[in-house]
Amino acid sequence: MIGRFHFLHPYWLLALPPLVALAVWLARRRGRDGAWPRLLDGELLPLLRLSEGGTGSSPWPLIGLAWTLAVVALAGPTWQRQITPAYRAPAAWIVALDVSPSMDAADVPPSRIARARYGIDDLLSAAHDARVGLIAFAGDAYTVAPLTSDVATVRNLAQPLAPSLMPESGNRLAPALAEAARLLQASPGRDRQVIVLTDGFTDPARALVAAQRLRRQGIAVNIVGVGTSTGAPDPDGNGGFVRDAQGQVVLTRLDSDLLQQVATAGGGRFVPLSALPELVADLHDAGSREMSAGAAVPEVRLASWLNDGVWFLPPLLLLAALVARRGWV
Repeated sequence: MIGRFHFLHPYWLLALPPLVALAVWLARRRGRDGAWPRLLDGELLPLLRLSEGGTGSSPWPLIGLAWTLAVVALAGPTWQRQITPAYRAPAAWIVALDVSPSMDAADVPPSRIARARYGIDDLLSAAHDARVGLIAFAGDAYTVAPLTSDVATVRNLAQPLAPSLMPESGNRLAPALAEAARLLQASPGRDRQVIVLTDGFTDPARALVAAQRLRRQGIAVNIVGVGTSTGAPDPDGNGGFVRDAQGQVVLTRLDSDLLQQVATAGGGRFVPLSALPELVADLHDAGSREMSAGAAVPEVRLASWLNDGVWFLPPLLLLAALVARRGWV
C-alpha cells in the first residue's frame, strides 16, 4: 500500500512552505503590540490581546496544523483504486442526402427527393440511442447537422432539403464521404456508419477511393438507391429537362451496379429504398453479427484512483472548532 501512495494533485503541496512560514512569522509577532499603545488606552490594550482571559497558549500552531491538513487534503492523497465498467460510446450514424437536380425526377412518386426524405424519417425513428448527423451534397457537400442525440432537430432540418436550395449543381459523392469522415473523427465508438441516399453520382473513381479510406478507419459506407432502373426525365433544375445534342430528353436511371461497388468498397451494404427497413435492422444487429463471427469483444473496465483526502476533513473540522472556541487559546 505504501508503494502505491501518491498525490493526485501534487502541485497543491507547493502552498505548504508559504503557509508554514506565515504561521511561524505570525507566532513570533505574538505579544508585540506594535503601534497600538499610541492609539489605545493602556488599560484597554490588555483586554484586546488574544491571550488575556484564556490559557495563554498561542493559536498559531493549531492554525498552521489546520492549514497543513487542508493543503494535504487538496493535494489528493491516494493509495487505492476503484474498478468501474467502461462507458461504451453510442452508435454514430451520418446520413448523406443527395440533393442534386436529378433527385427531382418522378419515377418514384411523388419524387425521388421526397421519398428520400421519408427514408430519412424512418432512419431517425429507428436511431434510438444512436447519435445522428446529416449531410446534404450535390456539387459539393455541406453539414446540415453535426452528430447529435437530438433526433427531432435533425428531422426538422431534413424536411426542407431540396435541389433548389443548393448553391451549385452537380452530383459528387466523394466530398460527402470526406465530410462524413471529418464528423466521425470525434466519435470514439466502434459502431460508426455512413448511410447515403442517392440516385447516382458522377465521380465513381473518387467515390470508391473515399469509401475504401473510410473502411480502413473502421467506418462502414452503406448506399440506399433512390429511383428505378427504367428511369425518368432528368430535371435541369430550371423547371425543364436535360436534353442531349440531338434535343432528346435525357433519362436518369438508377445504376445499381455502381452503387453496389461503392458500398462493397466501403464495407457496407447496398439496398434499394424499398429495402431500407432491412438495412436499419442490419445496422442494429452489427454488434451481434461480430460476436457470432467470432470477433469477441472483451469487457472493458477502468481503474481509477480514489481521492482519500476526504479522511483529512474530520480532524480539520476539529482543529477549526478548537481554534474558534472562545477562551481556548
